Amino acid sequence: MKHHRGFIFTNKRHSQKAIMSTVLGVISTASMVVVIYLSFLLKGQTPISYGLTGLLALIMSLVGEGLGIKTVLEKDRFKLFPVLGIVLNLVAMGIVAFVFYLGMYA
Repeated sequence: MKHHRGFIFTNKRHSQKAIMSTVLGVISTASMVVVIYLSFLLKGQTPISYGLTGLLALIMSLVGEGLGIKTVLEKDRFKLFPVLGIVLNLVAMGIVAFVFYLGMYA
């Protein structure tokens, strides 16, 4: 029997805040990965701008986390981008926290 692909008509749509949360999560996670990689290449002799990049990534991930949580609570919205934004921002905050933790004990 042939399976027909049906259409689902709905009023749901993606929120701009959720997409911004995901974009902020991607940017902050990617910037932390790049800073860690460049710091590894320079054998720890890094300029202060790398630390400022980590601080900026933390601020971006906090804002993105707030946007993601605010959007996931809205009704009649798709949940893909808010959940993805929350996860990516948590990963970025975890990386920043891990780097700060290592910096205190290294």
